Amino acid sequence: MRNYDYLNKYPALLTLDIVSLLTQIHEYKGKQDSIMALKEDTLTHLIEVAHIQSTESSNRIEGVYTSDERLRLLVKDKTTPNTREEHEIAGYRDVLTTIHKNYEYIPPKPPLILQLHRDLYKFSAFDFAGKYKNGNNTIEEEDSSGNVSIRFQPVEAWETSPAMEALCKDYNDMINQGKIDSLLLIPMFVLDFLCIHPFKDGNGRMSRLITLLLLYRAGYTVGKYISIEKLIEQSKETYYATLKNSSIDWHEEKNDYEPFVKYILGVLIAAYREFETRVLTLNLSKPERVVKTIQDTLGKVSKKELIKACPDISVVTIQRTLNSLIKKNDIIKIGDGRYTTYTWNREKE
Repeated sequence: MRNYDYLNKYPALLTLDIVSLLTQIHEYKGKQDSIMALKEDTLTHLIEVAHIQSTESSNRIEGVYTSDERLRLLVKDKTTPNTREEHEIAGYRDVLTTIHKNYEYIPPKPPLILQLHRDLYKFSAFDFAGKYKNGNNTIEEEDSSGNVSIRFQPVEAWETSPAMEALCKDYNDMINQGKIDSLLLIPMFVLDFLCIHPFKDGNGRMSRLITLLLLYRAGYTVGKYISIEKLIEQSKETYYATLKNSSIDWHEEKNDYEPFVKYILGVLIAAYREFETRVLTLNLSKPERVVKTIQDTLGKVSKKELIKACPDISVVTIQRTLNSLIKKNDIIKIGDGRYTTYTWNREKE
């Protein structure tokens, strides 16, 4: 069985690039803590937006979709899931809520990870919910020509339970000893979790939920306000490439964690930067936030993109704002019908 041995493996990650990323994140965390102390009551809409975006993006990475309107209703728990896809989306929503509200009481231990996986499929009839895989699985990739190949061969089914026990024990031992920066430990743990690939289905979504859980427990709660899952979806080619590069020679304990660690740290910095930008809009009205979104977009933006960027603002309010801006010549309307886009009239400034 693999020896995780984080204490001896983490020094290789202390490169100039990674140390610089760690320093930036520590500084951003301090700024966020100060902002939250001043504006805790006004952060609610950021949480609502992030919850919708996280649920949508993490499922969409795995090919699980529903309509924008159904997604909103499901995340706000105002409708009943009807399809297999919606069952999985509703399950993700509930696990995400559990982590947001109770992360302090959910240590990364096998029984609790199994419970989270069970709840991920609580609306589905799958018999594998909350259970480790009972057969060997593979991680495959498809090239541009449609050819499928095996990218990684995870731990065999019989070894999954002891592998998860060892993984969680080593991680918790290192956290308790405080000898390794948690920002290094967390992506190392997540990479190893994905290499074990403990479940028949849901490994990717569970890895992103676990990432949030561990970040929150370490004091990095930016994912409550800015969707880390959305940032991963927006860079998923890099996400998969770094996973691949960091899993090479994993079974031989010679893999290089650096690509995946740098990627996750970069995503975290992007989240903090977006948080700072979003905080500037906290005291704006809903129409003013629509205006700010268009102003901050270099180039064209569609109404659908505005709805996604402001999921807590009604379509009626967005359309009314667009009509008003067109009349005042503040924005330029491009095209008609479903292909209509808008751009801020910068010649007027």
